[in-house]
Amino acid sequence: MVSIEYVYASLLLYKAGKEINEENLKKVLEAAGVNVDEVRVKSLVAALKNIDIAKVLEQALAAPVAAAPAQAAPAAAEQPRKEEEKKEKEESKELSEEALAEGFSALFG
Repeated sequence: MVSIEYVYASLLLYKAGKEINEENLKKVLEAAGVNVDEVRVKSLVAALKNIDIAKVLEQALAAPVAAAPAQAAPAAAEQPRKEEEKKEKEESKELSEEALAEGFSALFG
């Protein structure tokens, strides 16, 4: 399995417009202080030759946008609950004010 730092190094090379090859990948990893595993470097470079990184990134960035409406539904379900809690707080506040009024009238009656 390829470690995440190898993937990040590959993405950094891609973003910088550099070729993702063994030499460049090793340089980035070494600069980051990572102990380079030659087998991982070779396997990652070989795997990335068949992948369109731009397309993968585009799909990855589009995925959270599609998930956002699904998260909005639970928030809408919570709205009535919040309104009920607000009403309960108002009622308890009214009760508190009534209790205070009674308490004051008892003191100063």
